[in-house]
Amino acid sequence: MAEKKIWDKNNQWTKELEYLKSIINKTQLVETIKWGAPIYTHNTKNVIGIGGFKSYFGIWFFNGVFLKDTMNLLINANEENTKGLRQMRFNSLEEVDEKIILEYINEAIENEEKGLKIKPKKKDKISCEFLENEFKTNKELKQAFTLFTPYKQREFMEYINEAKQEKTKINRLEKIKPMILSNIGLHDKYRS
Repeated sequence: MAEKKIWDKNNQWTKELEYLKSIINKTQLVETIKWGAPIYTHNTKNVIGIGGFKSYFGIWFFNGVFLKDTMNLLINANEENTKGLRQMRFNSLEEVDEKIILEYINEAIENEEKGLKIKPKKKDKISCEFLENEFKTNKELKQAFTLFTPYKQREFMEYINEAKQEKTKINRLEKIKPMILSNIGLHDKYRS
């Protein structure tokens, strides 16, 4: 089994992240690697992750929105897109308080056992006029498109719809047609 590594974008937080790992190892969480970072799970569910960034290192709580956070240590790094995830950030080893971190982690484990999680909202149904028009004359393309999951269909439609100029929309349609006919999703090369 390969040695598990810490995720430190700038290789400047190694000692600090190893200390966080030593604290987390006092809990019942199981370490795994997902998205290239150490993620800690309980009953195979993601509970926390750790990592180092340019100006801070920290812990993220996947369902941190449910934590009491009586000490106001958690932040939402992306208000627009992040619903449940919360981060606890540190700028130095001196800021890390083992007792407080263990309290937050144990509460996160309890919340996981209770099954607390944010239900994803159903996305509005979208359409793509350019694709629909192409389907009228290209039945093979329409048939191939129906073989994709709704998620992958949506990716294709959004890809075309996001273009501002008609010329770009046409270019994007031409680019994805061979992908659709070959049953290759728009972002399949990035998925493992």
